[in-house]
Amino acid sequence: MSKLLVVEDEDKIREVICAYLNKAGYTTDEAGDAAAAMHKLTSESYDLILLDLMLPDEPGESLCGRIRALYPAPVIMLTAKASIDSRIRGLSAGADDYIVKPFDPHELLARVRSVLRRTDASELLADRLSYDYGRLTIDSRSKKVNVHGQEIGLTPYEYKLLVVMARNPGRSFSREELIDLVMGLDFEGDLRTIDQHVKNLRHKIEEDPRNPKLIMTVFGTGYRFRSRS
Repeated sequence: MSKLLVVEDEDKIREVICAYLNKAGYTTDEAGDAAAAMHKLTSESYDLILLDLMLPDEPGESLCGRIRALYPAPVIMLTAKASIDSRIRGLSAGADDYIVKPFDPHELLARVRSVLRRTDASELLADRLSYDYGRLTIDSRSKKVNVHGQEIGLTPYEYKLLVVMARNPGRSFSREELIDLVMGLDFEGDLRTIDQHVKNLRHKIEEDPRNPKLIMTVFGTGYRFRSRS
């Protein structure tokens, strides 16, 4: 049965949601804020994330963007904001569906089942990514990265950096974007820190780190991952 992460800062609402989901046969984990959610996501794999829009430490839209850049699980947003603008912002951030509070538990379960059915096939395909004609593979379920069939050791930041770019081949990321997505919005160090992580990652995955073929420098901007092949 599918495993879900419920990210909601109100304890009673979170408990009620988990109770209904558990009764329906789903396994659930809980997080009361963005920091707890990201901690859970670094150590566990989830089939779907229920995400409250109003969290105490980070806007739900921002957290949704970070989640979608790093993890394949679909996201359903939960919010008391019923305006069209709020829904558009949530969906634009990468949410797969949107439920306005208060909601009927039966509607919640129906939405969960619908999103899981809709994303199941594509997410299974996304669990294992292959690049450079199979020379580099990334298994997002086990969080293992192989080069020429041999597993390589990556730091948590190196792994996140690789996944962010590899899931968006051809897209240019600024250093600021990579800092936010990989190291978090509260990171206060030098933006050039990301350059060192890129350098280290290139030495582990590139055949010739001085002439990289996977992680390309976008001069004046940042970096991009090569198109799939």
